Amino acid sequence: MKVACSNCNLRELCMPMGLNEQELIRVDELVTTRRQVKRGTSLFHNGEKFTSLFAIRTGFFKTSVTTEDGRDQVTGFQMAGEIIGLDGIVNDQHTCDAIALEDAEVCVMPFDRIEEISREVNALQHHVHKVMSREIVREHGVMLLLGSMRAEERLAAFLLNLVQRLQARGFSRSELILRMTREEIGSYLGMKLETVSRTFSKFSDDRVIDVKQRHICILDADALKRIVNSQICH
Repeated sequence: MKVACSNCNLRELCMPMGLNEQELIRVDELVTTRRQVKRGTSLFHNGEKFTSLFAIRTGFFKTSVTTEDGRDQVTGFQMAGEIIGLDGIVNDQHTCDAIALEDAEVCVMPFDRIEEISREVNALQHHVHKVMSREIVREHGVMLLLGSMRAEERLAAFLLNLVQRLQARGFSRSELILRMTREEIGSYLGMKLETVSRTFSKFSDDRVIDVKQRHICILDADALKRIVNSQICH
């Protein structure tokens, strides 16, 4: 199914802004198809040949790598309006698995076409660079989390980041449904499952959040920020 980027409600999240009519027509040629990805199935695998970037239209994904001892290490969570598949650019093959955490739909953007159109539409090239840069910054943030933060600080930073990203998509600033399991959160944040559960319970007891299984309501965002900032002040 073909869809015009210019008519998409997520356009400003995954496409450059301020394009003229001619440039919009060119960018609309980028998306060849939409692809449905069922919950639990993969969008691409580690080692698979890289051909396209994917703009997530609906749904939620996790990226993960298998460690030497066979464990599944979660490297990121991606949501609607974000671009996935950048890992494949460097060696023309994907370096992780991307698995749908719920039924999802992606727009397929062949990379050779992105490169071709970028030569004509400078804003697109600039946008792709911005997306890559955002990924680098995000990875640095995760390294900081894993390198120096205590369990409470890690989980507080994770929840704040998730809410901030969801808010940019028009969702509530205080309520979210976790698409990932506690175990997946632990894998991403370098925490044991028991520690994740215990920290959620502590936040709940302290009335910082309200937890009903996967439904989280943030009762005191300032308290979460203070928990994260206490690390910066150390």
